[in-house]
Amino acid sequence: MNPITHFLVSWSVAEGAALGKRDRAIVTLAGVAPDLDGAGAVVEILTRNSDTPHLWFSSYHHVICHNLGFGVLTILAAFALAKKRAAAALLACITFHLHLLGDIAGARGPDGSQWPIPYFLPFSREPGLLWEGQWALNAWPNILLTVILLAAAFALARRRGHSPLEMVSRRADEAFVSTLRNRFPLRDDAGRESAGGE
Repeated sequence: MNPITHFLVSWSVAEGAALGKRDRAIVTLAGVAPDLDGAGAVVEILTRNSDTPHLWFSSYHHVICHNLGFGVLTILAAFALAKKRAAAALLACITFHLHLLGDIAGARGPDGSQWPIPYFLPFSREPGLLWEGQWALNAWPNILLTVILLAAAFALARRRGHSPLEMVSRRADEAFVSTLRNRFPLRDDAGRESAGGE
């Protein structure tokens, strides 16, 4: 799946729990952390026309960070860094595994290639988790899921007063929420418009 989709799935899980800003960020980042092993794409692109191309993305994406060992490290990091440790660690476990599930379901390459997930690394490379029905990365299910998650993020930001932008900038988050609420005002119990959140 696209990293943006992974991010939105993880944010939705974090937003659904009674967590503070810091813990929401930790849970969300745990759900995108497996794609750290995709950073090799930069080196691969820069060296592809050289005498010694480095196939770091082709060789290591869906390997180094898409496994049980990295998952345990991610969950332990969430536990160590969060304020609500147990809740954040549990939700980090969920978002990490939702990432893997998303890649198993919808990460087929444009040429039809698939990346099995070596879930049991570092203990064993086999069996690699793979689904024969995996749809392409740019297939309609991924696009539809992303659109639904974006709509949910906008609706939650309007209602709750914060968005995923809070992870980057408080001012940007406030401006975004303010714009949403000005365009789509909240209504109180009597149906009157109000500018504030609940």
